[in-house]
Order: sequence, then C-alpha cells, then structure tokens
Amino acid sequence: MLSASRARVEALPADAAVLDVGGWASPLARADWVLDLMPWATRGLYGPADPAAERFSAATWVQRDICAREPWPFADGAFDFAVCSHTLEDVRDPVWVCSELSRVARAGYVEVPSRLEDQTYGVQGPWVGWGHHHWLVDVVDGGLEFVFKSHILVREDLHFTAGFAASLAPEERVTTLWWEGEVRAWERVFVDASLDDWLRAPILARGPVARPRRRRWRR
Repeated sequence: MLSASRARVEALPADAAVLDVGGWASPLARADWVLDLMPWATRGLYGPADPAAERFSAATWVQRDICAREPWPFADGAFDFAVCSHTLEDVRDPVWVCSELSRVARAGYVEVPSRLEDQTYGVQGPWVGWGHHHWLVDVVDGGLEFVFKSHILVREDLHFTAGFAASLAPEERVTTLWWEGEVRAWERVFVDASLDDWLRAPILARGPVARPRRRRWRR
C-alpha cells in the first residue's frame, strides 16, 4: 500500500469504523476489523505485526472466503471506511467483492498493481507480471474494470521488457481508487482480436522499447 495512502487512512477520525479486506499479508493497524481467508495468528507475511499498534484483535478478525456468494457478516453501512489493497487482482470474483464493499462501507480505498507493472516480464520470474494474479485492472470512469489475465501476454509485443517495472515510481506501479457511496466494478470481456490492441496500448503509449535478448532463467 502506498505510504501516502496509508497515512491518509490512518488520519481518519478516531471514532471512524474501518474494515480491512484481504489485509492478511500486511494488515492495516488502523483497521477495527479484518476480513481475510487466512487466520489472525499467521498475519504479517510482509513484515512482523505490531500488536501494540493494532486496533483489530483476534476477536475482530473474520476468517472466510470473501468470494463466497454469501453476504459478509456485517450490516449494511456498518463501516465508515473500507480498505482493499492488493487483493482484488488475486481473487476469483472481484466484482462480487466490490459489491460487498459497497454494501458494508460508506467509502473506501482500493489499490491494485498497475498494468505497467503487471504487464512487465520478469517482475517475479520468467513470466509476465505476478504469477498469482488473475486480473489486469484499470480505473475507467470512476469504476474498476477487470480483464482476465490471458496467457497471450507472453507475446513480446504485449508486455514490457524485463526491468521496466523497476524503473517506475511507486505511484506508477499501482492503480488506486478512492470511492464514496459505491465502488462500481465490472468484467470486460473480449470476443475478438481487439484484446491484442487493448493489451498493446500501454506499451505503445510509452514509445518504442528496445528488446534485449532475453536471458535464461535458472531455478
């Protein structure tokens, strides 16, 4: 999560009820509740937890599949604010998750990897982007548009070369959305070759890219 965004959330009024959805790897200490597939005791994959700073507790950590087609165990409008950071690109039904975010919270913040990062070769290994991501995400007209992350990204004209993402500023490596009232979300489906043009668009927008000979990867 961008440090500036985290600071803005942490500056919410002390009496504001905050929900963190999918925050297991790096839970938001300001959150009063956390909703995640993983258990409370294993939180903090990306760094040790600081129990002294956490407003949530084992009692307010709800472990469940956020994509199960059942309402989350919170009343409508139960939260003043909800955070969902680096989660929607991972899950099987992000549109459902956004509908529940809209139901249980009055406002919120979403952060996902940008297409600049998730269409770069070698970010994680000898493939394009992060291997566990299911979706490429854009903010379109104030809502979230999800496109299935196709295997054709391996084509050299549809991704950035190795090292490109590392040259980006932190703000360029993510896509963010601050929302109020509702976070609109939908899947964009391509039924023809226009998917190629859509995937190629951010590469062409950056101008000609020199493509060095790809190095061999070893385990």
